[in-house]
Amino acid sequence: MKNNVSVSIQGKATVIGHQIAVADSSATRFLGLMGKRSLDSDSGLWIIPSSGVHTCWMRMNIDVVALDKTHRVIGLGHSVPPWRLSGLSSKTRSVLELSAGRIRACEIELGDVLVITKNASKEA
Repeated sequence: MKNNVSVSIQGKATVIGHQIAVADSSATRFLGLMGKRSLDSDSGLWIIPSSGVHTCWMRMNIDVVALDKTHRVIGLGHSVPPWRLSGLSSKTRSVLELSAGRIRACEIELGDVLVITKNASKEA
């Protein structure tokens, strides 16, 4: 996945991550974080569109943040272990997968609105 975004919380001086990969194709959404053994605190995966995620074939626990169409947080999954479903809702439009513990570390709360900014290309 070559596209990365930065994610922060609107109205708070909190950056969730600068290296959040974007999974916006069938293949990248299906593969997600499968096969990864860990995530840096500055990284994660934004799956769009998505109404929820599974952690099948994953090798680590992850935090899951479910977002509506305005990027408002409508669901939180703390340290979701492998072989689970999370974030499922008819209102969920995208999901942010983060390293376990990141929700608490960033103090992400239901109702927060996330600001998602495309990172500048490093090509010259």
